[in-house]
Amino acid sequence: MREIFQRIHKPTLLLDQIRAAANIRQMAEKAKKSGVRFRPHFKTHQSAEVGEWFRQHGTKEITVSSVEMAQYFAAHGWDDITIAFPANIREIAGFNELAPQIKLNLLVESPETVAFLQQKLQSSVSVWIKIDVGYHRTGIPWDSHRRLKNLAEQIRTSEKLKFAGLLTHAGHTYHARSRDEIRKIFQETKERMQACADLLRRFAFEKVQISVGDTPGCSIAEAFFGVDEIRPGNFVFFDVSQWLLGSCSEEQIAVALACPVVAKHEDRGELVIFGGGIHLSKENVFDNSGRRIFGYVVELNKDGWGKINPDRYVSSLSQEHGIVKTNDDFFQKTNIGDLVAVLPTHSCLTVNLMKQFITLDGKEIRVMSR
Repeated sequence: MREIFQRIHKPTLLLDQIRAAANIRQMAEKAKKSGVRFRPHFKTHQSAEVGEWFRQHGTKEITVSSVEMAQYFAAHGWDDITIAFPANIREIAGFNELAPQIKLNLLVESPETVAFLQQKLQSSVSVWIKIDVGYHRTGIPWDSHRRLKNLAEQIRTSEKLKFAGLLTHAGHTYHARSRDEIRKIFQETKERMQACADLLRRFAFEKVQISVGDTPGCSIAEAFFGVDEIRPGNFVFFDVSQWLLGSCSEEQIAVALACPVVAKHEDRGELVIFGGGIHLSKENVFDNSGRRIFGYVVELNKDGWGKINPDRYVSSLSQEHGIVKTNDDFFQKTNIGDLVAVLPTHSCLTVNLMKQFITLDGKEIRVMSR
Protein backbone atom coordinates (compact mmCIF):
# COMPACT_ATOMS: atom_id res chain seq x y z
CA MET A 1 0.00 0.00 0.00
CA ARG A 2 1.22 3.49 -0.77
CA GLU A 3 3.09 5.31 1.99
CA ILE A 4 0.70 8.27 1.90
CA PHE A 5 -2.15 6.06 3.14
CA GLN A 6 -0.27 5.57 6.41
CA ARG A 7 -0.48 9.33 7.07
CA ILE A 8 -4.24 9.58 6.62
CA HIS A 9 -6.25 9.79 9.85
CA LYS A 10 -9.44 11.57 8.71
CA PRO A 11 -11.51 11.80 5.49
CA THR A 12 -9.07 12.76 2.74
CA LEU A 13 -9.80 13.31 -0.94
CA LEU A 14 -7.42 11.36 -3.16
CA LEU A 15 -6.73 12.50 -6.73
CA ASP A 16 -5.37 10.23 -9.43
CA GLN A 17 -3.53 12.80 -11.55
CA ILE A 18 -2.87 10.35 -14.38
CA ARG A 19 -6.60 9.65 -14.81
CA ALA A 20 -7.56 13.33 -14.60
CA ALA A 21 -4.89 14.33 -17.14
CA ALA A 22 -6.12 11.63 -19.52
CA ASN A 23 -9.72 12.87 -19.15
CA ILE A 24 -8.62 16.41 -19.99
CA ARG A 25 -6.59 15.30 -22.99
CA GLN A 26 -9.42 13.19 -24.41
CA MET A 27 -12.02 15.97 -24.22
CA ALA A 28 -9.63 18.64 -25.53
CA GLU A 29 -8.66 16.48 -28.49
CA LYS A 30 -12.28 15.72 -29.32
CA ALA A 31 -13.14 19.43 -29.27
CA LYS A 32 -10.15 20.24 -31.48
CA LYS A 33 -11.11 17.52 -33.95
CA SER A 34 -14.61 19.02 -34.25
CA GLY A 35 -13.23 22.54 -34.61
CA VAL A 36 -15.07 23.93 -31.58
CA ARG A 37 -13.83 26.10 -28.72
CA PHE A 38 -13.08 24.18 -25.54
CA ARG A 39 -14.20 26.32 -22.58
CA PRO A 40 -14.18 23.84 -19.66
CA HIS A 41 -16.15 24.53 -16.52
CA PHE A 42 -13.75 24.88 -13.60
CA LYS A 43 -16.38 24.57 -10.84
CA THR A 44 -15.58 20.85 -10.51
CA HIS A 45 -11.92 21.14 -9.51
CA GLN A 46 -11.79 24.81 -8.34
CA SER A 47 -7.99 24.62 -8.34
CA ALA A 48 -5.42 26.88 -9.99
CA GLU A 49 -2.97 23.98 -10.14
CA VAL A 50 -5.42 21.63 -11.84
CA GLY A 51 -6.27 24.52 -14.16
CA GLU A 52 -2.68 24.48 -15.39
CA TRP A 53 -3.17 20.93 -16.62
CA PHE A 54 -5.73 22.34 -19.06
CA ARG A 55 -3.27 24.93 -20.39
CA GLN A 56 -1.04 22.08 -21.50
CA HIS A 57 -3.75 21.20 -24.03
CA GLY A 58 -4.19 24.72 -25.35
CA THR A 59 -7.11 25.84 -23.18
CA LYS A 60 -7.37 29.63 -23.08
CA GLU A 61 -11.02 30.25 -22.21
CA ILE A 62 -12.80 28.91 -19.13
CA THR A 63 -16.19 28.76 -17.45
CA VAL A 64 -16.89 29.36 -13.75
CA SER A 65 -20.02 29.46 -11.62
CA SER A 66 -19.54 32.55 -9.46
CA VAL A 67 -17.95 35.98 -9.26
CA GLU A 68 -15.59 34.72 -6.55
CA MET A 69 -14.45 31.88 -8.78
CA ALA A 70 -13.89 34.30 -11.66
CA GLN A 71 -11.79 36.53 -9.40
CA TYR A 72 -9.75 33.54 -8.21
CA PHE A 73 -8.91 32.30 -11.69
CA ALA A 74 -8.35 35.81 -13.05
CA ALA A 75 -5.74 36.22 -10.31
CA HIS A 76 -4.06 33.09 -11.71
CA GLY A 77 -3.76 34.39 -15.25
CA TRP A 78 -7.01 33.38 -16.95
CA ASP A 79 -8.27 36.34 -18.97
CA ASP A 80 -11.34 35.04 -20.85
CA ILE A 81 -13.96 33.86 -18.37
CA THR A 82 -17.67 33.07 -18.63
CA ILE A 83 -19.70 33.14 -15.43
CA ALA A 84 -22.28 30.51 -16.36
CA PHE A 85 -24.89 31.56 -13.83
CA PRO A 86 -27.63 34.16 -14.39
CA ALA A 87 -26.02 37.55 -13.71
CA ASN A 88 -26.81 38.51 -10.13
CA ILE A 89 -27.30 42.28 -10.20
CA ARG A 90 -26.38 42.52 -6.50
CA GLU A 91 -22.84 41.57 -7.55
CA ILE A 92 -22.37 44.56 -9.84
CA ALA A 93 -19.28 45.63 -7.89
CA GLY A 94 -17.63 42.33 -8.76
CA PHE A 95 -18.53 42.69 -12.43
CA ASN A 96 -17.06 46.19 -12.46
CA GLU A 97 -13.88 44.94 -10.83
CA LEU A 98 -13.41 42.12 -13.34
CA ALA A 99 -14.52 43.74 -16.60
CA PRO A 100 -11.48 46.05 -17.06
CA GLN A 101 -9.06 43.20 -16.30
CA ILE A 102 -10.36 40.32 -18.44
CA LYS A 103 -12.77 39.47 -21.21
CA LEU A 104 -15.80 38.92 -18.99
CA ASN A 105 -18.79 36.98 -20.31
CA LEU A 106 -22.09 37.20 -18.42
CA LEU A 107 -25.33 35.26 -18.69
CA VAL A 108 -28.68 37.03 -19.05
CA GLU A 109 -32.28 35.97 -19.59
CA SER A 110 -34.40 38.92 -18.45
CA PRO A 111 -34.89 42.51 -19.71
CA GLU A 112 -34.60 43.76 -16.12
CA THR A 113 -31.05 42.39 -15.81
CA VAL A 114 -30.02 43.79 -19.19
CA ALA A 115 -31.36 47.24 -18.27
CA PHE A 116 -29.56 47.19 -14.92
CA LEU A 117 -26.25 46.15 -16.48
CA GLN A 118 -26.52 48.85 -19.13
CA GLN A 119 -27.04 51.45 -16.42
CA LYS A 120 -24.52 50.27 -13.80
CA LEU A 121 -21.63 48.65 -15.68
CA GLN A 122 -18.53 50.83 -15.90
CA SER A 123 -16.90 48.78 -18.67
CA SER A 124 -18.29 46.75 -21.53
CA VAL A 125 -18.84 42.99 -21.23
CA SER A 126 -19.95 40.19 -23.53
CA VAL A 127 -23.31 38.61 -22.77
CA TRP A 128 -24.86 35.28 -23.65
CA ILE A 129 -28.59 34.67 -23.59
CA LYS A 130 -29.45 31.60 -21.53
CA ILE A 131 -31.73 29.18 -23.37
CA ASP A 132 -33.80 26.40 -21.80
CA VAL A 133 -33.75 23.41 -24.16
CA GLY A 134 -35.64 21.09 -21.83
CA TYR A 135 -33.95 21.05 -18.43
CA HIS A 136 -36.42 23.62 -17.06
CA ARG A 137 -34.08 25.07 -14.47
CA THR A 138 -33.63 28.55 -15.92
CA GLY A 139 -33.37 30.33 -19.24
CA ILE A 140 -35.71 31.48 -22.00
CA PRO A 141 -37.63 28.49 -23.40
CA TRP A 142 -36.15 27.69 -26.79
CA ASP A 143 -39.49 28.09 -28.54
CA SER A 144 -40.36 31.47 -26.93
CA HIS A 145 -39.38 33.34 -30.07
CA ARG A 146 -40.76 36.74 -29.13
CA ARG A 147 -39.01 36.80 -25.75
CA LEU A 148 -35.72 35.77 -27.34
CA LYS A 149 -35.94 38.32 -30.15
CA ASN A 150 -36.91 41.16 -27.79
CA LEU A 151 -34.09 40.44 -25.38
CA ALA A 152 -31.54 40.18 -28.18
CA GLU A 153 -32.76 43.50 -29.61
CA GLN A 154 -32.43 45.11 -26.18
CA ILE A 155 -28.84 43.89 -25.95
CA ARG A 156 -28.06 45.11 -29.45
CA THR A 157 -29.05 48.68 -28.56
CA SER A 158 -26.88 48.68 -25.43
CA GLU A 159 -23.57 50.51 -25.34
CA LYS A 160 -22.14 48.38 -22.54
CA LEU A 161 -23.25 44.90 -23.64
CA LYS A 162 -21.83 42.99 -26.57
CA PHE A 163 -24.04 40.15 -27.77
CA ALA A 164 -22.00 36.92 -27.93
CA GLY A 165 -24.60 34.26 -28.61
CA LEU A 166 -26.83 31.61 -27.04
CA LEU A 167 -25.84 29.35 -24.16
CA THR A 168 -27.52 26.32 -22.64
CA HIS A 169 -26.97 23.52 -20.14
CA ALA A 170 -28.88 20.37 -21.03
CA GLY A 171 -28.87 19.08 -17.47
CA HIS A 172 -31.70 16.66 -18.20
CA THR A 173 -29.07 14.29 -19.63
CA TYR A 174 -28.38 13.43 -15.99
CA HIS A 175 -31.83 11.85 -15.83
CA ALA A 176 -31.37 9.77 -18.97
CA ARG A 177 -31.66 6.00 -18.75
CA SER A 178 -29.24 5.04 -21.52
CA ARG A 179 -26.37 6.28 -23.66
CA ASP A 180 -28.74 6.38 -26.63
CA GLU A 181 -31.09 8.69 -24.71
CA ILE A 182 -28.16 10.99 -23.89
CA ARG A 183 -27.21 11.08 -27.57
CA LYS A 184 -30.81 11.91 -28.44
CA ILE A 185 -30.92 14.79 -25.94
CA PHE A 186 -27.59 16.11 -27.21
CA GLN A 187 -28.83 16.07 -30.80
CA GLU A 188 -32.12 17.67 -29.79
CA THR A 189 -30.19 20.35 -27.89
CA LYS A 190 -28.18 21.23 -30.98
CA GLU A 191 -31.29 21.39 -33.15
CA ARG A 192 -33.15 23.62 -30.70
CA MET A 193 -30.19 25.95 -30.27
CA GLN A 194 -29.73 26.14 -34.03
CA ALA A 195 -33.42 27.03 -34.42
CA CYS A 196 -32.93 29.90 -31.94
CA ALA A 197 -29.82 31.10 -33.79
CA ASP A 198 -31.63 30.94 -37.13
CA LEU A 199 -34.43 33.06 -35.70
CA LEU A 200 -32.02 35.81 -34.69
CA ARG A 201 -30.20 35.69 -38.01
CA ARG A 202 -33.48 36.47 -39.73
CA PHE A 203 -33.42 39.74 -37.80
CA ALA A 204 -29.92 40.69 -38.94
CA PHE A 205 -27.92 39.23 -36.05
CA GLU A 206 -24.93 38.24 -38.14
CA LYS A 207 -22.87 36.27 -35.64
CA VAL A 208 -24.80 34.07 -33.23
CA GLN A 209 -22.58 31.60 -31.41
CA ILE A 210 -23.91 28.45 -29.73
CA SER A 211 -22.48 27.18 -26.45
CA VAL A 212 -23.42 23.82 -24.87
CA GLY A 213 -21.99 22.17 -21.85
CA ASP A 214 -23.22 19.07 -19.99
CA THR A 215 -20.69 16.32 -19.26
CA PRO A 216 -22.88 13.33 -20.26
CA GLY A 217 -23.68 14.84 -23.66
CA CYS A 218 -20.12 15.99 -24.33
CA SER A 219 -18.64 12.69 -23.16
CA ILE A 220 -20.87 10.44 -25.24
CA ALA A 221 -21.15 12.55 -28.39
CA GLU A 222 -18.66 11.47 -31.02
CA ALA A 223 -18.36 15.00 -32.45
CA PHE A 224 -19.61 18.53 -31.80
CA PHE A 225 -20.43 19.82 -35.26
CA GLY A 226 -23.20 22.42 -35.17
CA VAL A 227 -22.04 24.29 -32.06
CA ASP A 228 -19.26 26.80 -31.44
CA GLU A 229 -18.08 25.86 -27.96
CA ILE A 230 -18.45 23.17 -25.31
CA ARG A 231 -18.32 23.74 -21.52
CA PRO A 232 -18.22 20.35 -19.72
CA GLY A 233 -16.83 20.35 -16.19
CA ASN A 234 -17.44 17.13 -14.25
CA PHE A 235 -15.54 15.08 -16.86
CA VAL A 236 -12.20 16.07 -15.33
CA PHE A 237 -12.85 13.70 -12.40
CA PHE A 238 -16.15 11.96 -13.29
CA ASP A 239 -17.95 10.08 -10.48
CA VAL A 240 -20.42 7.30 -9.72
CA SER A 241 -23.36 9.17 -11.26
CA GLN A 242 -21.49 9.48 -14.56
CA TRP A 243 -20.43 5.84 -14.44
CA LEU A 244 -24.00 4.67 -13.91
CA LEU A 245 -25.13 6.88 -16.81
CA GLY A 246 -22.49 5.32 -19.04
CA SER A 247 -20.65 8.62 -19.53
CA CYS A 248 -17.34 7.14 -18.39
CA SER A 249 -15.59 3.93 -17.49
CA GLU A 250 -14.76 3.27 -13.84
CA GLU A 251 -11.08 3.67 -14.80
CA GLN A 252 -11.81 7.32 -15.61
CA ILE A 253 -13.09 8.17 -12.11
CA ALA A 254 -10.19 10.25 -10.78
CA VAL A 255 -11.15 11.06 -7.16
CA ALA A 256 -11.92 8.91 -4.12
CA LEU A 257 -12.50 9.83 -0.49
CA ALA A 258 -10.27 7.83 1.86
CA CYS A 259 -12.17 7.16 5.10
CA PRO A 260 -11.16 5.42 8.34
CA VAL A 261 -13.32 2.52 9.53
CA VAL A 262 -14.48 3.31 13.08
CA ALA A 263 -16.97 0.51 13.85
CA LYS A 264 -18.30 -2.84 12.62
CA HIS A 265 -21.77 -4.34 13.09
CA GLU A 266 -21.74 -7.99 12.08
CA ASP A 267 -25.44 -8.53 12.72
CA ARG A 268 -26.27 -5.97 10.04
CA GLY A 269 -23.29 -6.52 7.75
CA GLU A 270 -22.38 -2.87 8.11
CA LEU A 271 -19.19 -0.87 8.53
CA VAL A 272 -19.21 2.62 9.98
CA ILE A 273 -16.76 5.07 8.45
CA PHE A 274 -15.55 8.52 9.41
CA GLY A 275 -16.93 10.21 6.34
CA GLY A 276 -20.37 11.80 6.25
CA GLY A 277 -22.50 14.43 4.62
CA ILE A 278 -20.02 17.20 5.37
CA HIS A 279 -17.42 15.33 3.32
CA LEU A 280 -19.32 13.60 0.52
CA SER A 281 -22.47 15.77 0.46
CA LYS A 282 -25.81 14.00 0.66
CA GLU A 283 -26.14 13.71 -3.10
CA ASN A 284 -27.38 10.22 -3.92
CA VAL A 285 -28.41 8.13 -6.87
CA PHE A 286 -30.27 4.90 -7.54
CA ASP A 287 -27.96 2.21 -8.86
CA ASN A 288 -28.75 -0.53 -11.34
CA SER A 289 -30.30 -2.64 -8.58
CA GLY A 290 -32.67 0.14 -7.56
CA ARG A 291 -30.82 0.91 -4.31
CA ARG A 292 -30.28 4.48 -3.14
CA ILE A 293 -26.52 4.90 -2.73
CA PHE A 294 -24.20 7.71 -1.63
CA GLY A 295 -21.10 6.22 -3.27
CA TYR A 296 -19.38 2.90 -3.92
CA VAL A 297 -16.72 1.60 -1.54
CA VAL A 298 -13.47 0.33 -3.06
CA GLU A 299 -10.26 -1.04 -1.61
CA LEU A 300 -7.07 1.01 -1.51
CA ASN A 301 -4.00 -0.59 -3.07
CA LYS A 302 -0.54 0.24 -4.39
CA ASP A 303 -2.02 1.65 -7.60
CA GLY A 304 -4.57 3.84 -5.82
CA TRP A 305 -7.85 2.03 -5.51
CA GLY A 306 -9.48 -1.10 -6.84
CA LYS A 307 -12.52 -1.93 -8.92
CA ILE A 308 -16.15 -1.28 -8.08
CA ASN A 309 -18.08 -4.09 -6.44
CA PRO A 310 -21.79 -3.12 -6.36
CA ASP A 311 -22.21 -5.15 -3.13
CA ARG A 312 -20.13 -2.54 -1.27
CA TYR A 313 -21.80 0.86 -1.06
CA VAL A 314 -22.58 3.75 1.28
CA SER A 315 -26.23 3.29 2.20
CA SER A 316 -26.72 6.36 4.41
CA LEU A 317 -24.93 9.45 5.71
CA SER A 318 -25.24 11.69 8.72
CA GLN A 319 -23.00 14.64 9.45
CA GLU A 320 -19.79 12.72 10.22
CA HIS A 321 -20.88 9.08 9.87
CA GLY A 322 -21.19 6.92 6.80
CA ILE A 323 -22.88 3.51 6.85
CA VAL A 324 -21.39 0.97 4.46
CA LYS A 325 -23.35 -2.08 3.37
CA THR A 326 -20.99 -4.87 2.35
CA ASN A 327 -20.69 -8.55 1.57
CA ASP A 328 -19.33 -11.09 4.07
CA ASP A 329 -15.85 -11.37 2.55
CA PHE A 330 -15.10 -7.65 2.62
CA PHE A 331 -16.67 -7.26 6.06
CA GLN A 332 -14.50 -9.99 7.58
CA LYS A 333 -11.19 -8.75 6.17
CA THR A 334 -11.81 -5.08 7.02
CA ASN A 335 -10.70 -4.08 10.49
CA ILE A 336 -11.42 -1.08 12.67
CA GLY A 337 -8.72 1.47 11.87
CA ASP A 338 -8.39 0.39 8.23
CA LEU A 339 -8.94 2.84 5.41
CA VAL A 340 -11.49 2.32 2.69
CA ALA A 341 -12.20 4.63 -0.22
CA VAL A 342 -15.54 5.97 -1.37
CA LEU A 343 -16.08 6.88 -5.01
CA PRO A 344 -18.41 9.87 -4.65
CA THR A 345 -21.81 10.13 -6.24
CA HIS A 346 -21.12 13.72 -7.29
CA SER A 347 -17.46 14.74 -7.37
CA CYS A 348 -18.19 18.47 -7.79
CA LEU A 349 -19.92 18.67 -4.41
CA THR A 350 -17.33 16.50 -2.66
CA VAL A 351 -14.48 18.70 -3.92
CA ASN A 352 -16.35 21.82 -2.83
CA LEU A 353 -16.68 20.40 0.69
CA MET A 354 -13.19 18.95 1.08
CA LYS A 355 -11.25 21.99 -0.27
CA GLN A 356 -8.09 20.03 -1.08
CA PHE A 357 -6.73 16.88 -2.71
CA ILE A 358 -3.79 14.62 -2.07
CA THR A 359 -2.36 13.11 -5.24
CA LEU A 360 -1.33 9.47 -5.22
CA ASP A 361 2.32 10.54 -4.96
CA GLY A 362 1.56 12.54 -1.82
CA LYS A 363 1.32 16.11 -3.14
CA GLU A 364 -1.27 18.42 -1.57
CA ILE A 365 -3.38 20.53 -3.93
CA ARG A 366 -5.66 23.15 -2.46
CA VAL A 367 -8.75 24.61 -4.08
CA MET A 368 -10.07 28.16 -3.88
CA SER A 369 -11.37 29.39 -0.55
CA ARG A 370 -14.52 31.47 -0.24
